Amino acid sequence: MPFLKIYKLHLSPQRNYVKTLRNMLGFVPGNIALYKMAFRHRSVAIPIKNGSKNSNERLEFLGDAVLGSVVAEVLFKTYPYRDEGFLTEMRSKIVNRANLNALAKKLGFDKLIEYDNRIVNFPIKQGSMTGDAFEALIGAIYLDKGYNFARNFLIKFIIKPHVDIATLEQTETNFKSKLIEWCQRQGKDIVFELVSNADGESSKLFTIRALVDGEQLGTGCDYSKKNAEKLAAEKACAGLGI
Repeated sequence: MPFLKIYKLHLSPQRNYVKTLRNMLGFVPGNIALYKMAFRHRSVAIPIKNGSKNSNERLEFLGDAVLGSVVAEVLFKTYPYRDEGFLTEMRSKIVNRANLNALAKKLGFDKLIEYDNRIVNFPIKQGSMTGDAFEALIGAIYLDKGYNFARNFLIKFIIKPHVDIATLEQTETNFKSKLIEWCQRQGKDIVFELVSNADGESSKLFTIRALVDGEQLGTGCDYSKKNAEKLAAEKACAGLGI
């Protein structure tokens, strides 16, 4: 074992944290600060530059992209004759917030999340934090070890042992219908609003936001308006805990 790994595991001041990560992830992390940030909720983050904070939100954004890319590749190879619509639906089932929350808890990632329980004291919000941290962790692995390492980690240690693709194929996950039905039961108005594209975005890209009683609870972007609405509804459902 290289000296640096020996130092981190047995001699460094953060050796207990490193050992915990090694036991969970199966490898010794390099840049420990990245992994600490991946599990740092915005409620305990501090400003660092230009109003930004050292929370896990930027890593979550990056990890979401890496996860989506790897899952898309796996599905593309698993279903060589299925169309884009089917692949998009399957990807949504795998990376939806409820699934990521459950997976993160199963792997024990929720135990490492830093947050202020005086601010985040509702089960709904606490539940969504686990999936956010999971995506942020993937972003940290990508920055620390590179894309190929992150890809292999996701395929070998996450997707193959913990994601039953065949079962998910038979599972109906219509978040838009769930959201609409919930709003009807609660007597709330639901609107899916098309948002103008930002400068530089493709004119073919649809951005939809889900508004419940005028409050934005989720946004989705896709080259299909229907899929963008589904993504927005999924995020709204995760925020509402439904």
